[in-house]
Amino acid sequence: MNKFKHFFLFCFLQMCYCQSFAADSVFVHQIQIKGNIRTKDKIILREVGVKPGDSLKKATLNEVLEIDRRKIVNTNLFITVNIAVTDISDSVIDIEIEVKERLYFVAFPVFYLADRNFNEWWYERKRDLRRTIYGVYTKHSNLTGNNDQLKLRAEFGFVPNFEIAYSTPYLDKDLTKRISVGVLYVMNKTMAYRTWQDKLQFFQSESKQRERIYVYSVFSQRKGFYQSQQLELSYTQVQIGDTIAILNPNYLLDARQKQNYFLASYAYIYDKRDNRQYALDGYSVSFGATKYGLLPSDNVNLLSLSAGFTQYIPLGKKFYANYSVRGRVSFPKKQPFLQTLGLGYRNDLVRGYELYVIDGQRYGLVKTNLKYQLFNRTFDLKKYLKIKQFNTFPIAAYLNSFIDVGYVTNEFSVLNNSRLANTFIAGTGLGLDVVTFYNVVGRLNYSLNGLGERRVFFAVTRDF
Repeated sequence: MNKFKHFFLFCFLQMCYCQSFAADSVFVHQIQIKGNIRTKDKIILREVGVKPGDSLKKATLNEVLEIDRRKIVNTNLFITVNIAVTDISDSVIDIEIEVKERLYFVAFPVFYLADRNFNEWWYERKRDLRRTIYGVYTKHSNLTGNNDQLKLRAEFGFVPNFEIAYSTPYLDKDLTKRISVGVLYVMNKTMAYRTWQDKLQFFQSESKQRERIYVYSVFSQRKGFYQSQQLELSYTQVQIGDTIAILNPNYLLDARQKQNYFLASYAYIYDKRDNRQYALDGYSVSFGATKYGLLPSDNVNLLSLSAGFTQYIPLGKKFYANYSVRGRVSFPKKQPFLQTLGLGYRNDLVRGYELYVIDGQRYGLVKTNLKYQLFNRTFDLKKYLKIKQFNTFPIAAYLNSFIDVGYVTNEFSVLNNSRLANTFIAGTGLGLDVVTFYNVVGRLNYSLNGLGERRVFFAVTRDF
């Protein structure tokens, strides 16, 4: 008799639990996609964690769908992404994903500066328009609708260069693996041949001083929604003029004029930012290892390891903070000038030191920001522009304050009379960031560095 009592009690509790579950949850009937004219459904659904047949708690439904919306945005295939819920009943829903596709094929003339950044050209190169690069750039970022990319580039002027590259569609049914291949040719007449007192020194010439051929293949894999890794195998051939080898025997080491080597590199990224274009929430972790020289006949034998961590923190009331910690070590101590990378390239710099290049075998960098959102609006221009890829204009602006600290270790700093290597450097300042569509971010900073220099720096970046 006791067994029957226990059985009925169990059934009663199960029935109560199911009723409670039904009241607190919804069942996903189907997911519909609208607006994807070229992009295959599977490319969008690859980013969506919610599947038909799932049961979702009502209390967290909007949060779950917003996370999926951000993941679709981060494919960089769409201008806008909206996810809406259609109620079939109180406990059954349909999900509708509506996207507006970007202009995938672009072919336009290019005109930009050959220097590391606008500020070096403005302050150090006296705004010399001869130091410009011009040509044509074409790219299809969704060639077959499977997020595959074809890129062609032909540029002339200060640094002629030509590139063709193709990134395949996903190779497996789970849409996780792909391969990219490409060839790049670069030629220099006037070129930087060394650093002196932490500034690049150039040799001006009307004849060819350096040629570089770079052939590469990259295997990449996504693991889940946020993890990715890639393995690169490439071959590089560099040849410099005899004048460069004389001016800086360490350019390729031992006064060489040729450098040939195979390279293998591995990179891992865990990226859980809300928006890769201009993140305000989330974090990212990265690790990389690169081996220059794989064969005994290669002219380089160098190993570098790098790592980074960045976190973005919403503080409320339109205030946001973020910080990043990065570092790189490389071996052996004696390295070719061409492969010696310290602070000053790309975004690896202490703000306020944009005009400086600090060579070294190891470096550490900490960057911090406090931001206030001035506005964030999207303008509907359908009345004025009929081209759908351009008739939605999002724009946001942020006031920004920052403090950066860095340190570069250079075992041979006496060779370039460095003042900034082997000592802590710091910079601080205020700025304005403007974010708009097609991944364009403009930055205007007023900086103060540890040398007492005050300057206005300007930069425009775009994530292609």
